[in-house]
Amino acid sequence: VMLNLFVNGISGKMGSSIINLVSKAENVSIINSIMDCDVVVDFSRPESSMSMVKKCIENKKPIVIGTTGFNDEQLQIIKEASQNIPVLLSYNMSKGIFFLKESIKDFLLKNQHNFECVIHEVHHTEKVDSPSGTAIELEKTINNNDTNKIISSIRIESKRVFGVNGIHEVRFFNNNDSVVFKHEALSRNIFSEGALTIAKSIIKKEPNLYSVKDFFN
Repeated sequence: VMLNLFVNGISGKMGSSIINLVSKAENVSIINSIMDCDVVVDFSRPESSMSMVKKCIENKKPIVIGTTGFNDEQLQIIKEASQNIPVLLSYNMSKGIFFLKESIKDFLLKNQHNFECVIHEVHHTEKVDSPSGTAIELEKTINNNDTNKIISSIRIESKRVFGVNGIHEVRFFNNNDSVVFKHEALSRNIFSEGALTIAKSIIKKEPNLYSVKDFFN
């Protein structure tokens, strides 16, 4: 069965990475009609994503959103859209980041010692938002899973360097220990592969707001 994708933000860096991936994939094609597509993949800017979400509701199409930098009002619109259509919202669709989060959850669960935490993220100079959506998600993951209350503080450090696809390093430290979890994206392909994997599955899902763990677990 052929999967027809509509890509919003096709002229951007992620768009060209998806085009490249689709050109080598079997049974996937990119079409330029929302009405005739199976699923919309969105790597654009928040304003563009908003009008795309509206069109997806009108045409009853699922949407996979990898755009970052939404404000609270825009996030609320996305949440409301998910009552009508399946929506995946993720600031990082790489399996590596998913496993990084799982390792951090495990670390927090099995530790009794107190730690401070620094999340260090490095991205390319064209990245508009800072800190990255992934760094904010990592902070949220730590706060939500610190059931033993061992983390006394979290700090995010952001750096913009030419030609870097994305490095996220999470360091837990105290006077005795420094424990580092790190993921580096060596190519944009890991994000487009993740988006494609999710796009294939989301067409079978009910309207809801999904996260990557619904697809990678």
